Amino acid sequence: MKIHPLITTTDELSALCERLAESESVCVDTEFMRENTYWPLLCLVQIGNEEEAAAIDPLADGIDLSPLLDLLTDNEDVLKIFHAGGQDVEIIYNLTGKTPHPIFDTQIAMMAISQSEQIGYANLVESWMGKTIDKGARFTDWSRRPLTDRQIEYAIGDVTYLAQIFPKILKRLIKTGRGSWLNAEMEKLADPDHYRNDFSQVWKKVRAPSRNAQVLGRLKALAGWREAEAQDKNIPRGRIMRDETLADIAGHPPKKQADLAKVRGLSQGWKDNDIGKRLMRVIEDAEPLPPEEMPEKPKRGAPLGKEGALVADLLKLLLKIRSREIDIASRLLTRSDELEALAAGIRDLPVLKGWRYEVFGRDAVELVEGKLAFAVENGQLKMTHIDDMLEQAQADSLATSGETTQ
Repeated sequence: MKIHPLITTTDELSALCERLAESESVCVDTEFMRENTYWPLLCLVQIGNEEEAAAIDPLADGIDLSPLLDLLTDNEDVLKIFHAGGQDVEIIYNLTGKTPHPIFDTQIAMMAISQSEQIGYANLVESWMGKTIDKGARFTDWSRRPLTDRQIEYAIGDVTYLAQIFPKILKRLIKTGRGSWLNAEMEKLADPDHYRNDFSQVWKKVRAPSRNAQVLGRLKALAGWREAEAQDKNIPRGRIMRDETLADIAGHPPKKQADLAKVRGLSQGWKDNDIGKRLMRVIEDAEPLPPEEMPEKPKRGAPLGKEGALVADLLKLLLKIRSREIDIASRLLTRSDELEALAAGIRDLPVLKGWRYEVFGRDAVELVEGKLAFAVENGQLKMTHIDDMLEQAQADSLATSGETTQ
């Protein structure tokens, strides 16, 4: 594989992207900094296929990333391969308003062919290539220039190894017939709505203090205001105000600005500074949340109680057994809260639809309905149908009575 020198000009980038556009797939990774900013600062992009790879410097003077962004978001003929690519996709969306498509994430794919829940890149490389990655450059300051040779070599490795691993994972997926299981997961990763930051919706990410319309109306107004303040200052939203403080103010709004000094999580300066004044105006102007925006009550079956909790535990045990039997990450099948809902009598659940129902959901329902039981066979815990157990018991009984008669 040819490794190009660090790309710092638009002409070099255009030539690279023109060649890569002829590929069936490209591997992509990014390095960024976001600890002190609202918007992640893109510091390096690595891209390559089985023949060539390069690192691109987005901070180079005069470079235009359009050829790269067009390749990632507008070329439907090239598959874009990431590993744990959620944050990489978010950065591309922030730059373009679009997401890479079609897309493939090797971390998600590993969940369908192994019991790896969230395998890291270093472990992926060691597992498939038998090589150990030098992690020394992982936590360096990627925004500082010039980049060192060690930094660039480390970064390039994130796509050169991936280009070799992807065909192996794809071959395993084809062999197991599980590729279709991942279609919805990959589309979810590439869904622009997942990355769209709608100020009117950000309140839903804050744990609501109550279901009171007045409180939720203040929460919505405050969350949108905090987002605007953070964007304007380009600092993390938590630097403006933490979620816990936001929820506390929504539930117990101060009557005057001086009272902000008494709010846990705010400094004394809020009692007379400009941001405190803006906060008080938001509180005063907040309207109750309209009925059509009120969150739905969570679906609940019968209260679990002690017996229901035991049933949920049995479902979790079944999940472990099935994950081991078919070598799949349990997280790809279902989650604990879904199993608890199933134990409580709810049936409108993702685990009871599509391939998940065929692989796990059907047996889960039969366990809840008393049609399935645990059994130990040759020292291993397995599942067996009650009808099969009864038939075997009857057969054993008949055989025993026959021997006795003789």
